[in-house]
Amino acid sequence: MTCIPHIFIIFISTTLWSTAPQSSALQFPINVWPKPTSIKWPHPQAIRLSPKFTISSPRHRYLIRAARRYRRLVLSEHHRPLVPPLLNLTSSPPLQTLAITVSDVAAPLSHGVDESYTLEIPSTGAAAELAAVTAWGAMRGMETFSQLVYSNPPAAACGLRISDAPLFAHRGVLLDTSRNYYKAADLVRLVRAMSMNKLNVFHWHITDSHSFPLVVPSEAELAERGAYGEEMKYTAADVKKIVEHGMEHGVRVVPEIDMPAHTGSWGEAYPEIMSCANEFWWPAEADWADRLASEPATGQLNPLNPKTYQVVKNVISDVVAMFPDQFYHAGADEVAPNCWKTDPHIQDLLSNNQTTLSHVLEIFVNSTLPYILSKNRTVVYWEDVLLDDTVRVSPSSLPPQHVVLQSWNNGPNNTKRIVSAGYRAIVSSADYYYLDCGHGGFLGNDSEYDKPPGADQGSGGSWCAPFKTWQTIYNYDITYGLKEAEAKMVLGGEVALWSEQADSTVMDSRIWPRASAMAEALWSGNRDEMGKKRSGEAVDRLSEWRYRMVGRGIGAEPIQPLWCIKNPGMCNTVHDT
Repeated sequence: MTCIPHIFIIFISTTLWSTAPQSSALQFPINVWPKPTSIKWPHPQAIRLSPKFTISSPRHRYLIRAARRYRRLVLSEHHRPLVPPLLNLTSSPPLQTLAITVSDVAAPLSHGVDESYTLEIPSTGAAAELAAVTAWGAMRGMETFSQLVYSNPPAAACGLRISDAPLFAHRGVLLDTSRNYYKAADLVRLVRAMSMNKLNVFHWHITDSHSFPLVVPSEAELAERGAYGEEMKYTAADVKKIVEHGMEHGVRVVPEIDMPAHTGSWGEAYPEIMSCANEFWWPAEADWADRLASEPATGQLNPLNPKTYQVVKNVISDVVAMFPDQFYHAGADEVAPNCWKTDPHIQDLLSNNQTTLSHVLEIFVNSTLPYILSKNRTVVYWEDVLLDDTVRVSPSSLPPQHVVLQSWNNGPNNTKRIVSAGYRAIVSSADYYYLDCGHGGFLGNDSEYDKPPGADQGSGGSWCAPFKTWQTIYNYDITYGLKEAEAKMVLGGEVALWSEQADSTVMDSRIWPRASAMAEALWSGNRDEMGKKRSGEAVDRLSEWRYRMVGRGIGAEPIQPLWCIKNPGMCNTVHDT
């Protein structure tokens, strides 16, 4: 006998959530992740979903595809929650239709696009209604609807209304594909998982000193010589597939071509435009300040060589053509002073007091930023370009109306410095949002691993240890310490998976469900209406959501034993630690 899916929805009342923060979220009928901002459901009940269920939508290239995808999902997923919801089944006819209306069908997928929606499901069997300003908001609403579908217990929708919109416009995942390679199919899966979590920006850190895997048509030698191998390249067809998949799922793909540092791989094709390429990164007996790079794989573009700009502008032009997003990430982090000092021409200028290393960086920025802007792009730089202690440019070289700065050091302090200087910020604090931290180090011959028994074992080689737990991520307030006007300049945040010790084999478990924790914090916040952090009740909901993600083909790691999920509340602690 065919199992017919049913719909469930939970009404999360303000009173219940605020008066019982330590109790299990699963005492309520249903789980939607991230938690919607407003739900009204006076009498939680269940209604059957018709096996002939349909979704109607306006004519829109990507929305029509999404509607087909979600219809297939709700009719075939057959998800059964680990803790069965307690709901009464109505005697109403099965729900036949979800009708979508969009008021601005032409709105492009870009930063700040309206992602709000309202979802109403009557108890009578009449059509459910999903109204959104844009197609991208309608996609968020369909994701919510899909999570209301269950296949075993009775289901719910009685006068249900969800009004939902994100707190932050920029909610992203950064993945580094230079240090280790990821298959294009894995990046497609990442985009799909992001859409499930209502994350909307895939920050693709494509190139670095370690490899140059992107095939750039006008500079094909960069990938030909700089990729790890022929089978470890991203072709124009791969990029098109990933970008198109992003459009179908409401996820923007923002490329990052890091420069002028982190460019050692460029030297395989163009050694003449490089400084200190292929040298040992931290010479023996040298101080940390005299390193040639912040980790193995040296090389920085030489801003004083005219050919540098011929190659760079070709790369920028081709990358802009492949990636339609309005944001272009140009890197500019971790310029190692000693690397440029090894170049004879730069050394001569420095010795004659004709320039400084900061001026050398300024030459590069002033030569490349206008070119990117001419391509009608907003440029994102890492915070270092303005805040580095040694090599930085003056604010006059970074017009705030065209430049966004991404923070990664010094927690909320650097975010404060960025917005105080008049720049919009994207928050990726290593103290909270770096998913690679705490897995040990990748350096050989590291004395961090040779401590006598009983001694403090230190960070185990991981510079940003400890491991960033989902609770650490969930509880981070990215506008902490900011005035109201400053907080409005924070566009949002990104978790980051740097890939010194990650590749396709561990991608899912390193990212999920920890990125889900950020997704909810940036969508609907991490506090209840009383202002209390809600991570205590979120644990059960996140465990259930992780279980559903696994059912959808995403290898998210568990955050608790299964016993805890099946015995809600029993794994809580009531003691301060």
